Amino acid sequence: MPLAATPRLLAAVLLAIALSACSARHQNAVAVGGDDDDAVCQGRGYAQGSPEYVACRKDRDVQRNAATARADRRQRDLGEYMLNHPERP
Repeated sequence: MPLAATPRLLAAVLLAIALSACSARHQNAVAVGGDDDDAVCQGRGYAQGSPEYVACRKDRDVQRNAATARADRRQRDLGEYMLNHPERP
């Protein structure tokens, strides 16, 4: 490989790594907190398709969305704090 192409290749690899970190921010994993929603709800004794099972899955979705909203709010608050207090690192 010619020496002139090395910096371009290195820059492309670093850019790809940086962009891949951004793309994974809002992807929810199947197993959040180490457990699968289906396995947790069935482990509580709810038969798949029963009203209790559906309520369990909805509750877990609400909890996950609330946790994501809290994390987003904290990140926004930190950004606003940093903008309003540039003297404090």
